[in-house]
Amino acid sequence: MDTTHQHEAEERLNQAQKMEAIGQLTGGVAHDFNNLLTVIVGNLDMIVRKPDNAQRVERLAASAMTAAKRGAEVTEKLLSFSRRQVLRPETVNPNRLLKDFRALLQRAVGETIEVRLDLDASLDPVRLDPGQFESAVLNLAVNARDAMPGGGTLTVRTCNAHLDPHETADRPDLRPGAYVLVSVSDTGYGMDDATLARAFEPFFTTKDVGKGTGLGLSQVYGFVRQAGGHAQIKSEASRGTSIELYLPRSVEKEAQNRPDGPMPLRRAASGEVVLVVEDEPAVLEMAVESLGELGYRTLTATQAEQALERLGGPERIDIMFSDVVMPGGMNGVQLSVEARRLRPGLRVLLASGYTGTALGEQGVPADLPLLSKPYRRDEPRTSSGSSWAERRV
Repeated sequence: MDTTHQHEAEERLNQAQKMEAIGQLTGGVAHDFNNLLTVIVGNLDMIVRKPDNAQRVERLAASAMTAAKRGAEVTEKLLSFSRRQVLRPETVNPNRLLKDFRALLQRAVGETIEVRLDLDASLDPVRLDPGQFESAVLNLAVNARDAMPGGGTLTVRTCNAHLDPHETADRPDLRPGAYVLVSVSDTGYGMDDATLARAFEPFFTTKDVGKGTGLGLSQVYGFVRQAGGHAQIKSEASRGTSIELYLPRSVEKEAQNRPDGPMPLRRAASGEVVLVVEDEPAVLEMAVESLGELGYRTLTATQAEQALERLGGPERIDIMFSDVVMPGGMNGVQLSVEARRLRPGLRVLLASGYTGTALGEQGVPADLPLLSKPYRRDEPRTSSGSSWAERRV
């Protein structure tokens, strides 16, 4: 009976801690988004009231765009923490990604910090989203920089690791087996026990107000868990911090190098027609108007069934631009398969901001180009995605 009471008390405590974490998360989201929406709504209101001053309109619109981008970054980190971010996994060697990324890391931490790469030449490949990996390493580097205000050393190490059942006994989310270990260490002031216990919590931060969202480490945690791995922190006050990422070894062959640099803006040729499949009216209207500016003629559908009816008809359709998650029981990836069956030469571009569990753990197939919402017509391409202006669909 005593054991039962103890178990019930532990369950109540765990539930209370979960509710406290949810409250902290929602409060942090509301705080950040209310600030951003104040800028966006206020600037748009001023534009609507006095639209005649072109210079003023441009300045206010630029400020609203900056706030909207910050909102998109917060959302991306939340999705990564919750492991609901759209996956574009590839089989890669982390050493290659880190070498290509070194110059950006050095710029991120500044000249007072030395960046060292200690990379195992025999490192095994892993299967992950390269863009999320680079974002995670960058978040760790920025945190390390803030922990070394007077300068120091940032060391990124890689090696193969094998975890046996004894080592994973206290980590129910981690299976025994072969892993690749990526660690990011600094010589900064470290963490005390209280900070260490909460470091991965979303919106928990020791930085001053306005100097951090508290989502950096939670984004790293979400990325590693979504990749099937495990993250842990080793730190002592005044002795620096080391964050270790255990990523499952892949048995697949490493993918070829990804193309670098932006592709030129692609405009319509010979009256090309795009079928836009989107269930949100405002997003549909924006996509149609933007494509029209590029010279495309557009057809629309609000769900997969309607799109398939269009594709089965006599109308010319060169490209299908579809949302991933839609009502009606068929997602954008499934629609793409059926669309290509009906029209083998059809080119496809997908867009999504949140897939939930619609696509499972495999995400979007590598042969289907994907835009992350929110998107702009000519936004620069990143390593994890590209704009529709740059995809030669």
